Amino acid sequence: MRNTVRQAARATVQLAGAVVLAFFSIIFITVLLITAVATLAVVGAGLLPETVLLIRRMAGAKRRAVAAWSGREIPEAYLPIEGPLRERLRTAVRDPGTHADLRWMVAYYGYGCLGFLAVPLWLVGLLVDGVWQGLLGREAVVLPLISRVADLDAAWSTALLKPSPKARLVERVEELTETRAGAIAAHGAELRRIERDLHDGTQARLVALSMRIGLAKRAYERDPEAARKLLDDAQDQAEEALTELRHVVRGIHPPILTDRGLAGAVRALAASSGLDVTVWVDGLEDRHAGGAENGPRPPAAVEAAAYFVVAEALTNAAKHSGAERASVQLVRLPAGLRVVVRDEGRGGADEAGGSGLLGMRRRVAALDGTLLVTSPAGGPTVIEVELPCVW
Repeated sequence: MRNTVRQAARATVQLAGAVVLAFFSIIFITVLLITAVATLAVVGAGLLPETVLLIRRMAGAKRRAVAAWSGREIPEAYLPIEGPLRERLRTAVRDPGTHADLRWMVAYYGYGCLGFLAVPLWLVGLLVDGVWQGLLGREAVVLPLISRVADLDAAWSTALLKPSPKARLVERVEELTETRAGAIAAHGAELRRIERDLHDGTQARLVALSMRIGLAKRAYERDPEAARKLLDDAQDQAEEALTELRHVVRGIHPPILTDRGLAGAVRALAASSGLDVTVWVDGLEDRHAGGAENGPRPPAAVEAAAYFVVAEALTNAAKHSGAERASVQLVRLPAGLRVVVRDEGRGGADEAGGSGLLGMRRRVAALDGTLLVTSPAGGPTVIEVELPCVW
C-alpha cells in the first residue's frame, strides 16, 4: 500500500505541474492574440519573435516535465531567431517547430486539465484501495489510475511536441549547411598549411640547391675540390628537401594508412609520439600480432579523419598536457567507427585556446560525425569521436 500511495503521489505532482502549465497557457492566449493584432497593425511587429520565444520556453518546460516522468527525452528542432527584424519575423512565421508548439498549446487547453481527475481518484482510492489492498491484500485498483492519467498526459504531449518530418528536414539542412561551411574552412586552412610548408621549407631548400649547383658548375674548372664540397652540400640539401616533401605528403594523406591500415598507422603514431601510449583495437583490420587480421577496413575518408584526430590529440597531449601516458581505442561499431584518445595530463583543453580541437571538430563534422571533449581541470582529457560509415 505504501508503494502505491508513493507512486500515486508522484503522479499527482506531475499532473499538478501539468495543470499549472495549462493555466498559464490559457492566460498566454491573451498575449498571443494581442501580439497577432499588433503584428497586423504593424505597430508591434517586434513583439512576434519574442512571443514565439516565450512559446518555445513553455513547450520546453513541458518537454522537460515529460522527460522527468517517462524517462524519454522529446527532441526539439527550431530555427534560430536572430538577425534583423525582417529576418526574425520570417523565421518566427515559417518555423515548423513553432507550428508544432502552437498545435500543442491549442490541444493543451483541453487535456491539460486531466490533472483535476487526481482529486476524485484520491478520495475514492484512499477508501477503496485502503480496504481492497490494505486489509484484503489485493492489487490496488483506483490509485494506479492516477499514474495512468499522468502517462496519458505524457503520451499526448510527446505526440504533439516531437518535431515533424519537415522540422527535422529543416534542422538537417541547417546542420549540413553549417558543417559544409566548416569543411570548406578546414579545407582552406589545410591548403594554406601545405602552401606555407612548401614555400617556407621545400621551395627555399630547392632554391638553395639550385644556387649550390650553379656555384659548383662555375668552380668546377678552377677549383674541383671546392666544387666537390658544393656538390656534397647540394646533395645534403636535396635529401632534406625530399624529407620535407615526404612530410608534406604525409600531411595530405599518410602513405602508411594505405600500406598498414588505420590500426597500423595509429600504432606507428603511438610509437613516435614521445608518450607511453597503449593502443587497443576491436573489430578492425590489425596486422600487429602475428600478421592476423580480425576485421575489415573502414572507408579511406573515415580512416584519414580518424588518423588525423589521433595524431592531433597525441601531439596536443605531448605539447600541452604534461602527461606521460595516453591510450587510444579504435572500435568498430555496427554503423561506424569510434575513436577514443585519453591522456593523464592536467586537463583544461579548450577549443578557443588554439589547441587544434576546432580543426578536429570540423574534420569530423565534414563526415557527419560527432566529437566530444571532456577535459576537467586536473585531467584526464578524453576525446571521443564517432564517424559513421558502411562496412
